[in-house]
Amino acid sequence: MSALLHSLQAPFALHGRNPDVLDCIANLSNDEVFTPPQFANRMLDTLAEAWAAAHGGASIWENAEVRFLDPCTKSGVFLREITRRLVQGLAGQIPDLQERVNHILRRQVFGIGITRLTALLARRSVYCSKRANGRHSIVQGFEGEAGHIWFERTEHDWERGKCRYCGASQAALDRGVELESHAYAFIHTDDIKVRMHELFEEEMQFDVIIGNPPYQLSDGGHGVSAAPIYQKFVEQAKALDPRYLTMVIPSRWFTGGKGLDEFREAMLTDDRVRVINDYLTASDVFPGVGLKGGVCYFLWERDNPGLCEVATHFKDWPVSTAIRPLLEPGADVFVRFNEGLSILRKVMALECGTTETLALPREKRFDELVSSLRPFGLRTFFKGNSKRRVGDLAIYQNGGVGYIAPADVPTGHELIDHWKIYIGRAAPGTGNRDTYPHRILSTPFIGEPGSICSETYLCIGPFASQSEAESALSYLACRLTRLLILLHKPSQDTTRRVYTFVPIQDWSRRWSDADLYSKYGISDSEIEFIEKIVRPMDLSANLFGEVSVDEDADE
Repeated sequence: MSALLHSLQAPFALHGRNPDVLDCIANLSNDEVFTPPQFANRMLDTLAEAWAAAHGGASIWENAEVRFLDPCTKSGVFLREITRRLVQGLAGQIPDLQERVNHILRRQVFGIGITRLTALLARRSVYCSKRANGRHSIVQGFEGEAGHIWFERTEHDWERGKCRYCGASQAALDRGVELESHAYAFIHTDDIKVRMHELFEEEMQFDVIIGNPPYQLSDGGHGVSAAPIYQKFVEQAKALDPRYLTMVIPSRWFTGGKGLDEFREAMLTDDRVRVINDYLTASDVFPGVGLKGGVCYFLWERDNPGLCEVATHFKDWPVSTAIRPLLEPGADVFVRFNEGLSILRKVMALECGTTETLALPREKRFDELVSSLRPFGLRTFFKGNSKRRVGDLAIYQNGGVGYIAPADVPTGHELIDHWKIYIGRAAPGTGNRDTYPHRILSTPFIGEPGSICSETYLCIGPFASQSEAESALSYLACRLTRLLILLHKPSQDTTRRVYTFVPIQDWSRRWSDADLYSKYGISDSEIEFIEKIVRPMDLSANLFGEVSVDEDADE
């Protein structure tokens, strides 16, 4: 009997004393990343605090009735850590260790594997055996090998070359049974409650849903174009009506974008999102993962609506925390930085005459000067002639300058004969990590009359004179201007909409940050924050070859 107890206790008692194998395994990809145990426990701590606050200080780990589901389990870390906590918390109610483990793993802890491999890995993490009914399993009573960590191959439902559930490309993922389909069971159903009954063979009401869903799948667009799918896991989890929902997902949803606008609106108007912990760089959570825009985890409480606690994390900076609404009046995005929100309010107070809205009047919005994608109708791979002929226009293109006849320009003719500014659609790369301070924008430059650009650049203007264009150029170089852009910018792509918070200025003068700080009453502490986030810009920097573009990025 003592040997049996030792074998049951070992997976839990040794936690923290030896290197954790789940800290050592490599990620599947940047889209299917394993959650480090330390971070999983941080999410569980947030959950436990919310439960205690709503239940008179009671511990969720001492409740033998609470059911947990990880609908996208990979390493099994969430289920393992939940089990470990319940084993400790229920010791007083169920003194016999074997009976306690049986109860927890047969009645309280459930998972859905995302692939065959990860399902086996999760079972090994939770049951200490890849077979829940195997002789090495720490749980008794399961008839099947899967236990309550389910996986069966699911197929996509193809319609016109894409899956109607997840939007995956048929050309990319309809590839035979020898390879994973990546058709995740949790989101490939029209009725998730019926699906849960099919998977676990009984009516299931989960109190807590937790996980780290896959982030994106190929959608059949140009090159490596991919569509986000993590939002589908969040939406499906809400449809199960749990009491608590917490997931770690990319932070790009804050400002929407490809496939995320409806999700963003639903999240920002949902006052049951009570906690967001935002990590500016994904590598602080997932070491070695190159995921632009950072990641966050949120806590959604079905029965406890209210304001949201927003905490911003970055390396060794002090954590910034504020209690505030997710959607400020007049804004259509989540304003990511708490300090940035106070600065934005000062700008809006002067420009709008009120602190009640973050919406600039149309006549004061800089984005009205910014072109849509392909301002002259020419794709990024277009190359003009290398030699200029009489009457040709200069075209600023990826890699330098070419020349094109006016008759060959498809659109944007009203801009050709005016002064303007060209700016790269993609911010300069920083490898696989988000770094601060950074420049936010590629280096803008003056576009003379008689010039156009390819899709590599956006066009800002028109301006009545060279001096006006130079004034606007100086304004874009200011750190405060670029901070306002950052507050609406979820990724490298800098389309027209990221200029929404930027007011138009008087173009009869050159602008500096000192001028803008004075105009808007920016405090010393706010200046310190701005200069910690935004790097100075050298307008004399090399202009060509520093920009790249995702041709299928949304406007």
